[in-house]
Amino acid sequence: MENYLGLLLALFAAFAITNFIQAQEQQGFISLDCGLPANGRSPYNDTFSRLHFSSDATFIQSGKTGKIQSTLVSRFMKPYTTLRYFPDGIRNCYNLNVGKGSKYLIRATFIYGNYDGHDIKPVFDLYLGPNLWATIDLERAVNGTRQDMLHIPTPNSLQICLVKTGETTPLISALELRPMENVSYSTESDSLNLYNMYYLSKSGSQIRYSRDIYDRIWRSYFKMEWTQISTDLDVVHSNKYAPPKDALKYAATPTNASAPLTIEWSSANPDAQYHLYAHFAELQDLEANETREFSMVWNGQHYYGPLVPLKLNLLTIFNKSPRTCNGGKCSVQLIRTNRSTLPPLLNAFEVFTVIHLPQSETDESDVSAIKSIATSYALSRINWQGDPCVPQQLRWDGLNCTNTVASMPPRLTTLNLSSSGLTGTIAAAIQNLTQLEKLDLSNNNLTGGVPEFLGDMKSLTVINLSGNNLSGSLPQAFQRKGLELSVEGNPRLCLSSPCKKPTKKKVVVPIVVSVSAATVIFVVVLFLVVRMKNPSIWEGLHLLLGTSMANVTFVNKKSRRFTYSEVIKMTNNFQRVLGKGGFGMVYHGTVNIYEQVAVKVLSQSSTQGSKEFKAEVDLLLRVHHTNLVSLVGYCYEGDHLALIYEFLPNGDLKQHLTGKGGGSIIKWSVRLRIALEAASGLEYLHIGCTPPMVHRDVKTANILLDENLKAKLADFGLSRSFQSGGESQVLTAIAGTLGYLDPECNSSGRLSEKSDVYSFGIVLLEMITNQPVINQTSEILHITQWVGFKISQGDIIGIMDPNLGKDYDSNSAWRALELALSCANPSSSKRPSMSQVIQGLKECIVCENSRENNNQGLESQAMSIGLDSSMDPMAR
Repeated sequence: MENYLGLLLALFAAFAITNFIQAQEQQGFISLDCGLPANGRSPYNDTFSRLHFSSDATFIQSGKTGKIQSTLVSRFMKPYTTLRYFPDGIRNCYNLNVGKGSKYLIRATFIYGNYDGHDIKPVFDLYLGPNLWATIDLERAVNGTRQDMLHIPTPNSLQICLVKTGETTPLISALELRPMENVSYSTESDSLNLYNMYYLSKSGSQIRYSRDIYDRIWRSYFKMEWTQISTDLDVVHSNKYAPPKDALKYAATPTNASAPLTIEWSSANPDAQYHLYAHFAELQDLEANETREFSMVWNGQHYYGPLVPLKLNLLTIFNKSPRTCNGGKCSVQLIRTNRSTLPPLLNAFEVFTVIHLPQSETDESDVSAIKSIATSYALSRINWQGDPCVPQQLRWDGLNCTNTVASMPPRLTTLNLSSSGLTGTIAAAIQNLTQLEKLDLSNNNLTGGVPEFLGDMKSLTVINLSGNNLSGSLPQAFQRKGLELSVEGNPRLCLSSPCKKPTKKKVVVPIVVSVSAATVIFVVVLFLVVRMKNPSIWEGLHLLLGTSMANVTFVNKKSRRFTYSEVIKMTNNFQRVLGKGGFGMVYHGTVNIYEQVAVKVLSQSSTQGSKEFKAEVDLLLRVHHTNLVSLVGYCYEGDHLALIYEFLPNGDLKQHLTGKGGGSIIKWSVRLRIALEAASGLEYLHIGCTPPMVHRDVKTANILLDENLKAKLADFGLSRSFQSGGESQVLTAIAGTLGYLDPECNSSGRLSEKSDVYSFGIVLLEMITNQPVINQTSEILHITQWVGFKISQGDIIGIMDPNLGKDYDSNSAWRALELALSCANPSSSKRPSMSQVIQGLKECIVCENSRENNNQGLESQAMSIGLDSSMDPMAR
């Protein structure tokens, strides 16, 4: 019976938190199938794109659902066969939660498909917050259209609005958000709207997720006067744009070797401003006497060059400042130089137009306050969507706002909710409208007392509370000069002082417990009963539920769940061992026929492994970053616990430094990039997570490398959350790897993000010197001691890894060494933050790139870290 109760309790807890699970299989992607019913058909995985789509029902409060004509369904992917249309109201808006200050690719798709049988194609406006994004004209785009924008939201919410401009009814088929790297597509402009995105191939299908990690949509493009070249090898793309490898395998050259390669586009708007991103990689093996060199010319003016494409290595050229084209017609030519023996080539290109978003959104505190008021009174007004104040013609009913310049956030000055059927007390959120001048709550059914905060709002000069059922006495604060107050029609409201108090009566107050609250109480009592009767059941439940809701969420994330027999199958009965740790073994596996994975199997005899397993689950469910190893799935079946990760074929950094395990020795510039990427992952844990996290086991063996030697932090089993704001946490047990452990944390037991900074400093010293962290055969035991001894000799050559063969910039090396030693300072207060470490590494890379550029080296490396000096493609 007790076992049954334990199982029942576990199942109940799992069911209770199901509503909190959000299906974001693509690391922060939001994919809404507009018009999809919020029932058993949502969410689903699209068979073509492998994207995880869900219904839009919870993201918008209005609209009706429809489906395109049955004869057209076969022509479109599933997310675009349903739609939401808006016959009521002028402005209807989606509200999406986003990361404030983070860059997103926003995609909206519109397909009419004669859903209503009227064959009247709509024309309407699309707004981003208070600003016009685009006009959607489905009379011209009869097969549908889409809009793709790159944008950084300033608040932590995003409003995508459809605005009726005529007689036709606005509609939308799909709405998608994709998080981008903030350093990518960095320009002086506000936001960018996609004009076109092509890879140069004679024939090819559309490329998007998962072949493009950001789910950009690439189409093939080719001209009759071009010749195609291609390769079966992968092009290394170490910069921040990361075009899909399948696109970079192709390139075009002019068939006439002496002719330029020309790309052209045009716009009806002659004042349109453009940003071009051109991607180059040499795909052919050139003979010793062959050279491919060319310059770029934009509408007859020198744009960039000369440049030499790098063999199987991506080079991206772009303009940081926007450019215009005469008469709206743009032409970019790649022109062969005199010394070149081969014609120019181009693999792919992207063109964006600048979108100016001049109107500031209403002040965040005012927006939050008015939404709270609407919630308090259950107001459901069709036009209370989008920005409350702007644009002026779409302002919410009952509001007035300051008419400031567009660059200043509007403030709410008038709130008129007269005769709105309000019940309950006067909403406390009104006091958060700090610039409110006029408040009208008359002719409602408001009860309770008149709150004192209304009298304390100095900007409030007109208050109308007449025609309600308010009671009690009027606070003294309402006696101030200049206040126009109306309270007639409130028979229970006392205007004199003192008021006669009514006779007190004993009142029995019934305690009403909601079903959900009663259930929670029942669960708590049941927990205690089960625990007292059988502690082993409690421990079993504790293991199942973990120490946080995240563990239960993970257990019930069905779309990622594998059975133990599937784990056996994917690992070919655990044939290939990748590694071993305190938790158990890591095996190589394969899912979906071709996708390689690493399978971490928990040893049943490892108690420490069980703790690490749960800690790793807790972290991986809420952290997603390009420099952290991502979770593919899990197995939770009886005693069999396993985590399935993405497989990184180049192993760990340690084996590349030592040359063991077949790892190649990596050069200095690549080491700096790897250090930068690992530091970015740590910075995300420290300041990008809520609560912040400390990895606690940063070492070269836990920095894994993908096929392009991109670094990703792994092994989060020892990770712990800590308090932000400089506070530390006292640990009951010190964990980590000898040599990398923060000596201050080891002695005091206090954990902070600076413990990771110390460990990273040791990692950086390893990358610089290729010396063992702990040398048991030497009197100089620790790597910091060895470096200190070598520094006294003042020779960087004696410190640097001899495998580098002096192929590095000495200034870059010294800067990196100084940075590593500052990280490894015994005093945590003297260590830099990870953000400062990242800046220091970028400076090291600048020095190294200057040397490499002078030697015809990689220019794309400099662009990958957002250096202004390399971003603007003007004459060198």
